[in-house]
Amino acid sequence: MTTRMPTAVDRRAFLQMSGALVVSFSAASILDAADVVQGPFDTRRSHVDPTQLDSWLAVGADGGVTAYTGKCEFGQGMYTAQIQLVAEELSVPVSRVKLIQCDTSICPDQGTTSGSQSTPTNFNERNLAQAAATAREALLRLASQRLGVPVDRLSASDGVVGVKGDAGKRVSYGELVGGKRFDVTVNAHAPRTAVADWKVMGTPVPRVDMTEMATGTFEFVHNVRVPGMLHGRVVRPASVGAAVASVDEASVRGMPGLVKVVVRKNFVGVVCEKQWQAIQAAAKLKVVWTAGPGLPAQHDFYDHLRKQPARDAAVVDSKDVDQKMTAASSVLKATYQHPYQMHGSMGTSCAVADVQGNKATVWSPTQSAYPTRSGVAAVLGIPPDNVRVIYVRGSGCYGINGADTVSYDAALLSHAVGKPVRIQLSRQDEMAWENYGFAYVIDQRAAVDRSGTIAAWDYESWSPSLGGRPGYDQPGNVVTGMLVGFEPAAPAPRAAGAPRGPLRNGSNAVPSYLAGCIDGSCNGAGTIKSERVVTHTIASPFFTGPLRSPARLQNTFAHECFLDEIAAHVKADPVEYRVRHLSDPRLREVVQAAAKAAKWQPRPSPQRTGSGRGIACVAYEGDNGYVAMVADVDVDQSSGRIRVRKLVVAQDCGPITNPDGMKNQIEGGALQGLSRALGEEVTWDERKVTSIDWRTYHSLPLGFDVPEVESVLINRNGVEASGAGETAITIVAAAVGNAVFDATGARIREVPFTPERIVAALRARS
Repeated sequence: MTTRMPTAVDRRAFLQMSGALVVSFSAASILDAADVVQGPFDTRRSHVDPTQLDSWLAVGADGGVTAYTGKCEFGQGMYTAQIQLVAEELSVPVSRVKLIQCDTSICPDQGTTSGSQSTPTNFNERNLAQAAATAREALLRLASQRLGVPVDRLSASDGVVGVKGDAGKRVSYGELVGGKRFDVTVNAHAPRTAVADWKVMGTPVPRVDMTEMATGTFEFVHNVRVPGMLHGRVVRPASVGAAVASVDEASVRGMPGLVKVVVRKNFVGVVCEKQWQAIQAAAKLKVVWTAGPGLPAQHDFYDHLRKQPARDAAVVDSKDVDQKMTAASSVLKATYQHPYQMHGSMGTSCAVADVQGNKATVWSPTQSAYPTRSGVAAVLGIPPDNVRVIYVRGSGCYGINGADTVSYDAALLSHAVGKPVRIQLSRQDEMAWENYGFAYVIDQRAAVDRSGTIAAWDYESWSPSLGGRPGYDQPGNVVTGMLVGFEPAAPAPRAAGAPRGPLRNGSNAVPSYLAGCIDGSCNGAGTIKSERVVTHTIASPFFTGPLRSPARLQNTFAHECFLDEIAAHVKADPVEYRVRHLSDPRLREVVQAAAKAAKWQPRPSPQRTGSGRGIACVAYEGDNGYVAMVADVDVDQSSGRIRVRKLVVAQDCGPITNPDGMKNQIEGGALQGLSRALGEEVTWDERKVTSIDWRTYHSLPLGFDVPEVESVLINRNGVEASGAGETAITIVAAAVGNAVFDATGARIREVPFTPERIVAALRARS
């Protein structure tokens, strides 16, 4: 793909070329925000005004619709789903909708595509959905004027407005627009198309990008080519925390194609005419690094976490947990451990930057186009308005792999040579320096009364954090930003204050079985009112950040396995015991639906037959999707190897836009969760990360025995649409771990479930 685009685009000129309808748009929920904030994720005001419909939608003279979105596609099907949304609201075929995503010159700022928030953000009564509903109203009013009949006698279909009962009176969207512009204030309550009337939404529309992907013609950021483009390579520190002592440029002098050695504080890179030349030059360049502070030993890292200064937080505290524990018939305790894990994207991250003077264009795979625009501006020292970030799909990522940092790399190298530079990270540079998913150690205690019901639950966790998404003003949250002098965010130690309500269970630290009561208001999904949840966040030796279902997955692993342990202790059926302690009807329903689909036979665990089944569930983030999973496994008790035969997943995310898309999310999440449960773990020695390739980092290999995944979709209307990207993955480790216990009587409390750990658990079982 040969691409050369101007740094700035005049949006009105762009729309003129498309013969677009321009309609003013007013969104009260956004207008009420402070000057520096627009929208729910602290997005900043920009030149693309989200209160105007032409920031979201345009209808061309040919009747084609162009939509603009700040939520990008990176494998979750959001590109197709957003096209369905626009097509539905405007009554046009999917084929006549063009979607432009995350280009900071013409798309609205919707922050980061993350946290299963794209559906809640764009598919409910605001943003892209409301803009499309408003455009439909505007077109009907225009047709009413043109045809001389009241709006209530009109209907729209296939991009044409016609008079009901009079087939001869009709006018197309293109005829209505005629290249003109409109300033139409939108009623913020413009009615959405009723679910009962959906023709495009709710149907299994095939992914519009799949043919190109399947045939190898889809153009990823790796394919971007700009005239005059050079190639770069970075030289990362030799150890964690090391700084540049000296760089011997003479060590690469005279190498073929070398253009420049770039050094800025602790950032080191080379620029060459060709990619292979850059790889060779980076390998040969002699850089002397300071030793760095060293790393804590991995073998006792979880104990190390408990001893560090921490930022403490009390999430819920009923003040009576210790009393309940003392009075309980029995008290159970368990500790769960979860390692750092990495994104491990199949392809390494890549970006292209063209910096000319104080203006920059960056073709980036970031999930955060506008925040990356601000970050690039900060590392280059130029105004954000002088930076254009164009999202181009890259290596698959649910979180923050090297996409942001490689965008900074490309911008710095291009700035240094004054020419476009493409950079693709090496496998080692990607895996050793990305932002890892959080490690966790979690202590659980529960008091059980004489009836076998849980009377109190006590949770305490320790987790390390450093950096994260750079956002708009913290470029040091990824390695490149730190190397050029920006500080990463790190937790400042502090004592916990009193819980503040209402409960927002964004990290799922509060188990689904707790009532979540704060100041008399209870917003949890469960019945247990004697509750205490305390978290300790400490400084991490490695960069950390969101990895699909960040913190939610780790916490839910501990919660769902512990609930299972309690059920086994009181000899209760694991499904019945969950339902007994749940108050949220939607979560209860997915548990029952998964059990029904799996033909669950009520009985206590364990069976100890070598084959077992386990269940797990979660109200994701408290209210952003409800999911339950039944896992069937076989365990080879001599080798410790686990074979997962089947996963049955029941999911409720409100009204379903695309059933096939939701199934894809369930299946993909289930398999990625299986990979994280069975093999993935970041490793290190006293100086550096050692899991830097596919031999040392153990994701599911090609050729593994893929389990059957059965999806049970609960299509719930009358509620807001919620996310589906991070639900299924959240409960895999717990469901599989509970199934292993059912099969063997051995409880494994540390991820990943390696054969060695399974064998050790089998030996230790009572």
